[in-house]
Amino acid sequence: MDVHQLAQQQISLAHQDPHGRSAQIVVHDGPLRQTVIALTTGTKLAEHNSPPAGSVLVLRGTVAVSSADRVDTMPTGFLATLTHDRHGVEALSDAAILLTTVTGTGQPSHG
Repeated sequence: MDVHQLAQQQISLAHQDPHGRSAQIVVHDGPLRQTVIALTTGTKLAEHNSPPAGSVLVLRGTVAVSSADRVDTMPTGFLATLTHDRHGVEALSDAAILLTTVTGTGQPSHG
């Protein structure tokens, strides 16, 4: 699978979506999930809890991840562990991220 091609495809779909976003699960193996999420410039994902474990890799564009006490700006190529606090995401430019999460382990989500 070419994730860069998939990222561009999801960005195109996000431009067609009235909410400015599109997502596709690309790996689902037991508790492991990887999802490509695309957001158009200015689109936000409202504040939400964090899974027990996860990371985000910015495939294209720039996103800002904000929690109660900080904002992290993440450009293309940036890889980070997900915060364990409630957080929101905003696309500062058309963006696609690869969200990797581990869920269903019996551990509660963070937030």
